[in-house]
Amino acid sequence: MSRLFDGFSWQDLVAWLPDLFAGFLISCQVAALSLMIGIPIGLICALGVQSLRLPIRAPLLIFVEIGRGAPAIVLLQFIYFGLPHSGLALTPYISAIAALTWSTAAYTSEIIRAGLDSVPAGQKEAVLALGLNRRDGLYYVLLPQGMRVSTPALLGFSILVFQSTSLCFTITLPELISRAYGIGSTTFLYFPALAVAGLFYVAVCLPASFLVSYLEHRSSAETSH
Repeated sequence: MSRLFDGFSWQDLVAWLPDLFAGFLISCQVAALSLMIGIPIGLICALGVQSLRLPIRAPLLIFVEIGRGAPAIVLLQFIYFGLPHSGLALTPYISAIAALTWSTAAYTSEIIRAGLDSVPAGQKEAVLALGLNRRDGLYYVLLPQGMRVSTPALLGFSILVFQSTSLCFTITLPELISRAYGIGSTTFLYFPALAVAGLFYVAVCLPASFLVSYLEHRSSAETSH
């Protein structure tokens, strides 16, 4: 057999783990910050695109459509390689967070908007009947119900954001895949290095997927009752 298989040993695995784990932590940080920043922006966009005021609705709609229409890797390349031509140079870490935040905000705005639209019309009529203003009705009635509906989809999208951090190796961010490629380039053991990196993704995404399935099932059960 080729060295790709014969050359790999448990000693190699032990030697690689600290480097791969450091990359895994960077991937987790980028994903977490992108979600922490992107979801609130997505909420603002979800509310803004429903505004009757064109100066508010139009720019937010353009922001959302570009974020949804452009692949994450294109946003990464644009921010890291494109913005320096306009005089704004960002580090790979900041560029990764900015690009994934943009993508997150765009997609979650549609998820949240769908959740708000799913609130029964009777609840919206009750807001008017109680004499609540738009802000109080949104805060106390519509948002709690809409966000509860949106939560499983938001968690599912969070898994995709974490997986998307693997694209950040294209802008030299030393995340998990970048570290695995680095190990492969020095040892020529690409398959074992990438396989071990894949296990890190599985360790996060598999339990998260089960959690999303459970929440979706519970939400469907509550809706049917």
